Order: sequence, then C-alpha cells, then structure tokens
Amino acid sequence: MPGDRLTQEDRRRIAAWLTEGLTYTEIARRLNRPKSTITREVARNGGPEDYRADHAHQLTRLRARRRKPTPLPANPATAAAYGRDPKAVFAFEQRLTELMIATGCPRMVARILSCLFTTDSGDLTSAELVRRLHVSPAAISTATRWAEEQGLIVRERGARGKQRYTLERKVGHRSILANIRSNELLAELSRQGAGILGRTTPAGARLDKAGTFLLLISQDLADSAERRGREVFGA
Repeated sequence: MPGDRLTQEDRRRIAAWLTEGLTYTEIARRLNRPKSTITREVARNGGPEDYRADHAHQLTRLRARRRKPTPLPANPATAAAYGRDPKAVFAFEQRLTELMIATGCPRMVARILSCLFTTDSGDLTSAELVRRLHVSPAAISTATRWAEEQGLIVRERGARGKQRYTLERKVGHRSILANIRSNELLAELSRQGAGILGRTTPAGARLDKAGTFLLLISQDLADSAERRGREVFGA
C-alpha cells in the first residue's frame, strides 16, 4: 500500500529495476508508491549505481532504532519542578492531547497546546517545541499558524529573531467563542436549507428545527461565555 513502509522484497525489486535502467517514475508506478519515496530511498542508500537491497534494508532498520525517542514528558523542566512526578506529568499530557484530538483539534496543534499548557511560563520558542515534540520545524510552523489563526496562541519575535509562542490569555474563552460561531453558521445554513426544501416537508421541518435549536443554544452559550469570561479573566 502507498502508506506502508518499504519491505525487503520491495527493495530487491527496486535494485533489480535500477539495474534494468527503469526510471524512478516507472519504479514508483510499479510499486504503487510516490516517486519521492523511491527517490529518497535510493539517494540515502548509495544512489542508483551503488544501491543494494539487503544493505539498504539493514540501514533503514538501524536508523529507525536510533531515532525512536524514549517516552518522556514534553516538558522535562516542568516534570521536575515543584516535586512533580514525571510519569504523572507525561500521562496527563498524553490524556490532554488525545482529548483535544477527540474534540476536533488537529493532532500537532493538540500536542503543541498540551506542551504550552504544562509549561509554567506558558511560552516556548519554535526550536524548543521541535526538540520536545521530536518533529520538524515545518510541522511546528504549520500547526502554530493554524492555532494562531484560531486565536489559541500568540506569536512573538523574541531575542535574535526567534519565534516564541504563547498561550492566548483567554484561550479557553476563545475556543468556546469559535465553537459558538461554528454553531451559528450551521444554524443559519440549516434554516436556509429548510426554506429551499420547504418548511412543511419532512426534510425541511427537520432542518428548521435543527437550525432553531442550534441558534438558541448558541445564544445561551454566548451570554454565558461573556458573563463567565468577565468573572474568570476580568475585563
């Protein structure tokens, strides 16, 4: 399958086809893989002239063992501070991340938010996130851009031009407001659909009721969020 790792047999086929003079494009087509997968595989294992299947397979297994990180809390300093139990901190971060993912948050964004939530300062640089989450700078950049657009974090330029990310002061409040806005849009669309289908028809009546319910709930949530936000966060 395209998303699976290359097997030893795949590598033997690649070696044979390279000997036959097949292009990377043709090899990728025969293996049902992206061309980039074949290009990287050959480049990192000797190139088209020196590619050897068994040797490439062994090197790949060694690389996988070397780069597999030992499970540790995302924030080692946080785990050690105030006499905290590192295992408990790590378990909490994992539960928090999985819960956010289950509620619709993108996985990498959830990992970053969990990292920031459990950091006493509430802020980390891009480089610190890369080290603690064992991911590429590009992954951090993409995820933080999304989180910033949603009003969950704030991007600041620190010393020497380093990007520093901070949790938005009212991050929970902002999240609720975003959900309210989504419900309002869905309510409006449902009521438009009811008008198109006819509110007296079964489908139209169903959409009309769903839209009315969502609109009423959104109004209640908005009023509650504004009141509780003032109580917790202040003006």
